[in-house]
Amino acid sequence: MRATHVIPAGRPRSGPVIDALILDFERRKGPQGSATGLKGTRVEFDLPAVRLRTDDCLVLEDGSLVEIVAKPEPLLEIRAQHVSALARIAFHLGDRHIPAEISARRLRVRDEPAVESLLNGLGVTMARIEAPFEPEGGAYARGEGDGHHHAHDRHDDDHHLLHHHHGHGHGHRRP
Repeated sequence: MRATHVIPAGRPRSGPVIDALILDFERRKGPQGSATGLKGTRVEFDLPAVRLRTDDCLVLEDGSLVEIVAKPEPLLEIRAQHVSALARIAFHLGDRHIPAEISARRLRVRDEPAVESLLNGLGVTMARIEAPFEPEGGAYARGEGDGHHHAHDRHDDDHHLLHHHHGHGHGHRRP
């Protein structure tokens, strides 16, 4: 079955939910290809302008729905005593285009050696966890008036994991 579009989480659903796809962040951030649901439904999708989040639903050609569930994956969880410390860490992550999940008392990033090295260099205390990863969409996330997060239209979230902007501005032009 082919997915034709997405109903964002919280929106009214138009048909029966027949299955669920458990996908990691990479598979949800620019979903293309195919996957098999928990009940065996094979779903083909080519939705490059959408980032899927938990509780979104793919609408299939026959009108039935397949729910999206974020798969737990290895993450680093960062906590700090003060919000200002978390803000400073978030700044450094964002400056390097590292996808981060932000909440009131913690940050979460993918558990990768380069990210861990950066965080160690900042003197950050972190813990390894396994959890669903729902990072922020960023300044270049597309919004279509629905408050839903979408993938970058011109910028890849993983744009050179530790890309530094030495000696030049950080502006990004869009056509």
